[in-house]
Amino acid sequence: MRFRHPDGTTVHLSYCTNVHPAETLDGVIAQLRRHCEPVRRRLGRDRLGIGLWLAKDAARSLVTDPAALRRLCAELDRRGLEVVTLNGFPYEGFGAEEVKYRVYKPDWADPERLAHTTDLARLLASLLPDDVTEGTISTLPLAWRTPFGDAAAEAAHAALATLAERLDALEELTGKSIRIGLEPEPGCIVETTADAIRPLAVIASPRIGICIDTCHLATSFEEPRTALTALTAAGITIPKAQLSAALHAEQPHLPDVRAALAAFAEPRFLHQTRTRTAAGLRGTDDLDEALAGPALPETAPWRAHFHVPLHAPPAPPLTSTLPVLQDTLTRLVGGPVPLTRHLEVETYTWQALPPELRPRSRTQLADGIAAELALARGLLANLGLKELP
Repeated sequence: MRFRHPDGTTVHLSYCTNVHPAETLDGVIAQLRRHCEPVRRRLGRDRLGIGLWLAKDAARSLVTDPAALRRLCAELDRRGLEVVTLNGFPYEGFGAEEVKYRVYKPDWADPERLAHTTDLARLLASLLPDDVTEGTISTLPLAWRTPFGDAAAEAAHAALATLAERLDALEELTGKSIRIGLEPEPGCIVETTADAIRPLAVIASPRIGICIDTCHLATSFEEPRTALTALTAAGITIPKAQLSAALHAEQPHLPDVRAALAAFAEPRFLHQTRTRTAAGLRGTDDLDEALAGPALPETAPWRAHFHVPLHAPPAPPLTSTLPVLQDTLTRLVGGPVPLTRHLEVETYTWQALPPELRPRSRTQLADGIAAELALARGLLANLGLKELP
């Protein structure tokens, strides 16, 4: 969906297709028909933006086969879908029964991450609508935190600098500007927006900035005003923001709260869990680890990296960090000039929810995704943005 900001800028709202993981081009095209088009119809839109996730094999087939790329473009047009942003974080296997730490490989010290992201940039330049000149790609925040020494950091910085040069050349060739956003995530080398400032200053390219994920921001207990003010002061751009909400437990010492949290501890994804203490942020790599022992103090609220549906926070005694999303969105696009023009709803954990909360059919999933987008649409309207036809 497209919105007109009061300054005349067009702001794009999409949803990320990593919720329907597909590893092949045939799988991607099937998801457009089975999932994306039904969501568009529920919203009553002639055209809907999707944040496309292309796994390694799908991306490679599109790069090497012009007929395959034409096929995808035709299918997007047929289904009333448009692409201005890609999710380049997962590389492959996002639909596996256990993803966990695998999602952080290859990292930016591995040449394959540069090769894959270069492929994605070339594809996005071809997928952009004719009247859109800017595309964005969110990506891994360098690497998972261990092991990643000085040599790996230098290799990652060099890879991103090379990518920036390639993106400059791509714009000269195509007239399309592609920008990359490192996506801070708990447990990664770039865990918070503050962690991003130094490496991005080293890279020093307007092509490379930050993708703010509001679930990750909330899980790390970052204050949106502080985070965005620091990024702006450092000259760090925000090519893209992902609208998501984390799991919040106000009183983790209570037995009923712990029981409710345990229902969200599942084997597929990591659910990094954090709390604030007088000495700073404390955390575990996963929710079951936090629940199993004394790793986290119970005297302050816990937040877990679990993307809960925006429109349907968990039942008490738990809740979501939707207020953090609302605050961040207000600061991103509620001012005189938008700090980003690409917004993406990214709730990929529908099938990881406790069984009684999971959609039981494609119809229910489409209803849920449409409801999330409707909520986001309402928030943008309340900030003075006008939905475009």
